[in-house]
Amino acid sequence: MPLIPLRPLLETIRKYGFAQGAFNVNSVVQAEAVIEVHEMFRSAAILQGADLANAFMGGKADFMKGTIEDKRKGAKLIGDAVAKLAKDSPIPIILHLDHGKDFESVKAAIDGGYTSVMIDGSHLPFAKNVDLTREVVQYAHARGVTVEGELGVLSGVEDDVFSEHSTYTNPLKAVEFFRKTGVDCLAISYGTKHGAVKGDNIQLRKEIVIATMENLKHEGIFGVLVSHGSSSVPKYIVEEINQLGGKLAQANGIPMSELKPVIKAGIGKINVDTDIRLAVTRNIREFIYNLTHQVMSPSIQAIRERLEQAPEQFDPRAYLSPIMASFITGDDTNDPVLQELMICIKNGVKEVVGSQIVEFGSVGYAPKVEVIGLEEMAERYHKGEGRIE
Repeated sequence: MPLIPLRPLLETIRKYGFAQGAFNVNSVVQAEAVIEVHEMFRSAAILQGADLANAFMGGKADFMKGTIEDKRKGAKLIGDAVAKLAKDSPIPIILHLDHGKDFESVKAAIDGGYTSVMIDGSHLPFAKNVDLTREVVQYAHARGVTVEGELGVLSGVEDDVFSEHSTYTNPLKAVEFFRKTGVDCLAISYGTKHGAVKGDNIQLRKEIVIATMENLKHEGIFGVLVSHGSSSVPKYIVEEINQLGGKLAQANGIPMSELKPVIKAGIGKINVDTDIRLAVTRNIREFIYNLTHQVMSPSIQAIRERLEQAPEQFDPRAYLSPIMASFITGDDTNDPVLQELMICIKNGVKEVVGSQIVEFGSVGYAPKVEVIGLEEMAERYHKGEGRIE
């Protein structure tokens, strides 16, 4: 089936009260893995490409310095690939931009085939955040594309998103933000944190979620709340990475015992990135550790050296540059060792995604999601349908 906008899935989430995991990918190989495991669980799939992930997929190894042209190229690559995968898939699939930096980055994603976008104006004063988000909503909704905004600041590091301190979301301001911008969903700050080091004894501010949802209902405004920085950072994966030569210290995530209650309270979309990076890194370290030097190509040897030089690194983009093109596209059928490495990458993605689908409760809901195209969704937005419950 064709890619769909996020909005129909958000409506299903609100109706049935589950949460949908949104999984960050940096390559076609990872996208394939995310889709395959969602098909197995009959769950709709949200694939996320972060703003700088588009630069990476556009061929920029130093993606932190990615240009808008890099992002356009990467968005087109992943957009075309995911659209092709979705065509033969029995489940609804959404391609969502994570942490859109500015209007041009959002436009590049939409032009490349993204069916949902996030604009992150959380670093701006409230009024300017509203103005930027409203501008994106007007542009995206006219094309049937769903929009996520953000209000409140999460601490931690993810690509170029960084803050030392959190600023919790004010529920009343969140309702005002929905009303003034027209966003479909909103990322809030309520105690989660970007990155693998989230701290001990995390306690989420469930009352922020409850108060926001109650006020939205009272005002008759449709909206779904989004949880960023929500990776669980499985201890067993961290331990295995360290046993294989890694050096990850103080790595702690969000306990599932904290996440499950906020799902019932109104969190409907949960972003997961760090867990995938960790599982893929563990699998790659294990694979290379068990290889003999006789079967190591120069590119595999270069990856090994990068892992040895930076044992604290767990972002695959940082050490897979020797096979960057193959990792991004999956196109290398001549090297059996490289083929096995791609299988290791896919298995790491599947391990994390499969467990989270079950934990978040989205198993079996794919058939309940309305399948509509961007043109029909644009018409609904134009008529004002869906803004009020």
